[in-house]
Amino acid sequence: MLQFKELKKLLKSDLSAYPSIKISLIGDTATQFLGTAIKGAGAERGYNINLFEAEYNQVERQFLDPTSELYEFDADMVIVFQSTHKLGEHHSQLPIEQQIKLADERLEFITSICEIPALANKKIIYFNYPEIDDTVFGSYANKVTSSLSYQVRKLNYELMNLAQHYSNLFICDISGLQNKLGRDFMFASNVYVSTEMILSIDALPYVASRAMDIVCAIKGQFKKCLILDLDNTVWGGVIGDDGIEGIQLGHGLGIGKAFTEFQMWIKKLKQRGIIICVASKNNEETAKEPFEKHPDMILKLDDIAVFQANWETKVDNIRTIQSILNIGFDSMVFLDDNPFERNIVREHIKGITVPELPEDPGDYLEYLYSLNLFETASYSSADKDRTKQYQVEAKRVSLSKTFTNEADFLKSLNMVSTVSGFTKFNTPRIAQLSQRSNQFNLRTVRYTEADITALAENPDVIDISFTLEDKFGDNGLIAVIIMKKLDADTLFIDTWFMSCRVLKRGMENFTLNIMVEKAKAAGYKRIIGEYLPTPKNKMVENHYSDLGFSKIECTETDQYQLNVESYQPRECFIETKTFE
Repeated sequence: MLQFKELKKLLKSDLSAYPSIKISLIGDTATQFLGTAIKGAGAERGYNINLFEAEYNQVERQFLDPTSELYEFDADMVIVFQSTHKLGEHHSQLPIEQQIKLADERLEFITSICEIPALANKKIIYFNYPEIDDTVFGSYANKVTSSLSYQVRKLNYELMNLAQHYSNLFICDISGLQNKLGRDFMFASNVYVSTEMILSIDALPYVASRAMDIVCAIKGQFKKCLILDLDNTVWGGVIGDDGIEGIQLGHGLGIGKAFTEFQMWIKKLKQRGIIICVASKNNEETAKEPFEKHPDMILKLDDIAVFQANWETKVDNIRTIQSILNIGFDSMVFLDDNPFERNIVREHIKGITVPELPEDPGDYLEYLYSLNLFETASYSSADKDRTKQYQVEAKRVSLSKTFTNEADFLKSLNMVSTVSGFTKFNTPRIAQLSQRSNQFNLRTVRYTEADITALAENPDVIDISFTLEDKFGDNGLIAVIIMKKLDADTLFIDTWFMSCRVLKRGMENFTLNIMVEKAKAAGYKRIIGEYLPTPKNKMVENHYSDLGFSKIECTETDQYQLNVESYQPRECFIETKTFE
């Protein structure tokens, strides 16, 4: 973690080439240093943060006054820091009968923020409340509903519930951060007394990092894959030397417990939708034996999406994994106990995250907890199926190598796509993919569930979703198209994103065929597409020209057009299951 002075130094660099994010910071205490730390943490991650910082203790005015600087600045995201200190001051001035209502009153205000129409398309990042044990009641405070401890805990609990109802509300868990770092680290009374600043200088980088974790996740920058070494990483010992009976695992006393609990954490990541892979220097049969036979293994082969165990370098195996998964290296985390292997991977694979694991395996988890590597801005039940989908993709890759003719291979897959509009059933997944898709995304427009619902109800919008299944299994929803009416003859492709898992199977051709079919049925004569470059979507730079669109000259952005009436359907080997 960079120190505050190091984050501040980063801001002296030329950040003009970095993508810009407009953020407003609203607080009830002094936030100048927090704002500096957030901008520095943004620079560290490749963003140029354009920050509006309101005068302190103007939270209510900024939100409730429609002419305030907050609305004039029109930020993409609003970060709100209402401190436990100010809450405690208010609590101490209330009679007991009103102290009981403290949490409810604050929740009503936060709810009102989420329902302000002008903020409907903004992301609100709200800091929760680190506890202050004022010892007025001691532990008995847990039984006194009017106590500050009771009200703060109730407030934090209800904040989590509130976030379930408002898709644009994200809770930044600095209460959990204080549990990890300690209150004496987070708060310095001498600084507070002289500056009205709640957070200590040492705590600022940690808090700013947590806030930027959420910002980056919202912007689609997050980790999707965890790649594991095996010996002395997933279990203690060397399987090839010690044998299955000699490796260290188990729930009893000893270092084996640390590896078992480490596996439990990985299992939960897999259940959440993180892709788990293996890159090990081992004989494959030997490496797989513990997964198949050891009674104390928490992880099983079914939990591993891609299993690379051989005598190639870790770098080569990670590259093989990447080629199968079709995700960016910057979406990957690699864990290895060996410092040499870690350094080799860092040097040869740009963008991959390689944590510096502690020497003592007993410290692995606490260290990894502190990194918050797997922050996300969305989650759905479909995520739990991701490992199976990538296991199936590995089988497809193996099968493709047995065919010399690509068309014959594609025919052999027996591919079928369900084509439909946006429905209440697929809306959550569409919104999630809108937030997460980066590489195959022509314009990288992000939509919430409310946005998707509104688009589905708009008569001037053609909305299409695609699934894909084949003889190996179902990939689920993998592509989304949003075309908007420009005039009586023209549709504009507002959104076209697709899962990289289905590249090189003709899905691009199939999708375009359906788009043209829809456009013809609605009486349109041409379709216009646009490519807006980002640091991650260069792979689709030539997408429209490759599909037969002609470039429109003299436009500010890269735009292309397609004549609907003269279009000839492109070759593909995918059948349509349904069409609505």
